[in-house]
Amino acid sequence: MIDPTLTDLLLTPILGADPAGPRVTYYDDATGERIELSALTLANWAAKTANFLRDELGVAPGDAVRVDLPAHWQTAAVLLGAWWAGAHTVVGAADGTATTVALVTAAGLDDADESEVAALSLDPFGRPVPDLPIGVTDYATAVRVHGDAFTPSGTGPALAGRSAADVLGDARRRAADRSWDASSRVLSTAPWPDADAVVDGLVAVLAAGASLVQVSNADPAAQERRRTTEKVTASYPA
Repeated sequence: MIDPTLTDLLLTPILGADPAGPRVTYYDDATGERIELSALTLANWAAKTANFLRDELGVAPGDAVRVDLPAHWQTAAVLLGAWWAGAHTVVGAADGTATTVALVTAAGLDDADESEVAALSLDPFGRPVPDLPIGVTDYATAVRVHGDAFTPSGTGPALAGRSAADVLGDARRRAADRSWDASSRVLSTAPWPDADAVVDGLVAVLAAGASLVQVSNADPAAQERRRTTEKVTASYPA
């Protein structure tokens, strides 16, 4: 019997408690984008990503995968998919870890020297990254053909060399320190540049069973109204 992945530890309780309610709501105030994902939809995207990583990019449990993406709903799906595949996830710029796969935006392609690179447009309509170099995979095009269910075959370090259980315990402590629980709706404008920020801004929310309203390019004038319309109970940073 294999140890549960970080994604299993995060999503299984949420899917059991409230699979259909809003789990991640994403806003980009620069473009007007708003998208809302239930736990089930988020799990489907994570499964597609895990299948893509395993079947197309050859990721096996314990392999190191670098994720250099902004705070975004697709980034949440990528991270959950990588953990589900058993990958050791490195967040942000290369830190000396021997990563073989990278998932980046077009702006990060010049710094991605991994043997397998997937680029994300983060386009709300799933449009591909234009003019990709030969050998770079377009995530939006590739991931959609993969199945929306996934069974992990193993696990390794989950994040920054730490086990899934260690990351989960840390995330739960951080959530408790902020009084987040399953009734919380957390409004966050925090970026996810590194592993610690991912634990703070994403993993801690899911570990608490809470839901996340993540805002990019936040318009201060819209935030107070958003707190009301989204029934926000907590803000991060506070």
